Amino acid sequence: MKQALIIDDATTVRMYHRQILTDAGFAVDECINGVEALEKALAKRYDLFVVDVNMPKMDGYRFLRELRSHADLHQAPAIMVSTEAEAKDRKAAWSAGANYYMTKPTKPSALARVANLLTGDVQ
Repeated sequence: MKQALIIDDATTVRMYHRQILTDAGFAVDECINGVEALEKALAKRYDLFVVDVNMPKMDGYRFLRELRSHADLHQAPAIMVSTEAEAKDRKAAWSAGANYYMTKPTKPSALARVANLLTGDVQ
């Protein structure tokens, strides 16, 4: 089973994304900030990261830069999800290492489809 890590400081968003990804065939873990997520990512293999931008301790941009600095995690697919919807926000996400950028609230079918495409499960 594919493993996903959701990183978001909002409980309701984590629950929402968990349900979508579980329904799409993922086993899901959760974190509330980038520090906790980096610790988990270094301890366990994940097939996908769903990352919020604005979080305490370590934001999503910094988390992705840190993640990409590890050779074995350099290619792990990451979807950045944010309420920020301007072109500069998308560019910042891609510069940090995101593979895809979505604005909140995400549509369940879109998140599931992108997650499966990024992890090689075309349905």
